[in-house]
Parts: sequence; structure tokens; C-alpha cells
Amino acid sequence: MGCYLRYGRHGVNQLLRFRDASYDSAAVNPILYASQGLRYTRKLQVILTSDVDKLGKGGDTVKVAPGYFRNHLMPKLLAVPNIDKFAHLISEQRKICQPIEGEEEQKNVVVIKESKKDMMKEYERAALRLDKAKLVLRRLIDVQKAKARASKDDPLELRSPVTKDALVAEVARQLCVNIAPENLHLPVPLATLGEYEVPLRLPRSIPLPEGKLNWTLKVKIRSR
Repeated sequence: MGCYLRYGRHGVNQLLRFRDASYDSAAVNPILYASQGLRYTRKLQVILTSDVDKLGKGGDTVKVAPGYFRNHLMPKLLAVPNIDKFAHLISEQRKICQPIEGEEEQKNVVVIKESKKDMMKEYERAALRLDKAKLVLRRLIDVQKAKARASKDDPLELRSPVTKDALVAEVARQLCVNIAPENLHLPVPLATLGEYEVPLRLPRSIPLPEGKLNWTLKVKIRSR
């Protein structure tokens, strides 16, 4: 048990050490990020580093909700993401720990790979979720500019405009969908309160619903 906890802690440290600096903005989560810059993650595949009641034994590969992994398993070093790097790391450390633990022959950790068909279905679900949903953001307005408006009908300007990175982060937080900044067509940040339709640049392999010409993301910015 202690051995699994040791290599679990090491796995989490590796995650923090090797993540790219671009992830520091929290716009793209390296654990949930998928190819083509788009994925709707209902279940996340993880490798348990210790026995977890009603879930599995240390070394097992299981599927859990992203929030359960983020809020419970990862902070307690009970699991790491099921990706090649950590699968290999845990496999190697288990070989070292076996004599210490006195364990018998164990199965190698296997990375579960999704088929291309399954991945495309996942992308389609994510795209539909993006297109049907509405992001609601609350931002502070620029009070000085609000007082200086020529008319009360003029839009209220924000203290800090909403950037691509901010939208990407909100999509991940509110919709559990990971996109990349290049998936959004936003030439300039959103600078005033109001409702917007931001065009989405998604892979052409994702079919548009009948009657739609392009994908869009609805955004509503309200005053805080």
C-alpha cells in the first residue's frame, strides 16, 4: 500500500514538472486535453496508486468523473492520469516495489485506447454541447467610462475585456469541454456587456447539424 502511495506521489510530481507553460493559465487542462483541441469528457481514465473502496485496487485502470478525480483522488495522491508516461512510470516502479511488498506476479498496466469511431462520437457530442449552450460571465464594468457615456443607451465597457484564453477557461469550467484558443474566431476581446455569438473553428470531420452553416458559441456578459 505504501509503495503505491510513493509512486503515486512521484507521478503527480512528474505531471507538475513536465506540463507546458501554456497550461499555467488554466485555459487547457493537460489531464483532460485531447487531440483536435476538442473533447467532452464524461468519464476520465485514471490509474489508481492505492486501493480505493468500491473503485478498485492499486494499479487498476478505472473510469471516474473528472470532478471526482480533481477534487478527491488527485489531491490525496490516490490516482494519476492514464497516459503513456504515467502508465510506464507506474509499471516500472511496481517492478521495484514487488520485492518490498512481497507481492506475487502482477499484471502490467495497460493504456486503454479509444477507437477512432468512439473518439469522433465524443467530438460530435462536445461540438453539439458547445453550440447549444450559453456561457454566462460576470465582469466588473469601468465605472469612470460608464459615468462619461454620452447616452445611457451606450454599452457599458468592461474594466478588463474578455480574451480568448478567458473564454477557453470558462468553456472547460462550465461545459466540461476542452477547446484550444485557435478553435475560437475572436479577432478582438469582448469589451462591453451584452450577448455575443462567437464563431467556432472546429475540425471539418465533425458534421454540422442539418440546416446549420457553422458552429457558434453563445456568450452573455453580465455586470458583477
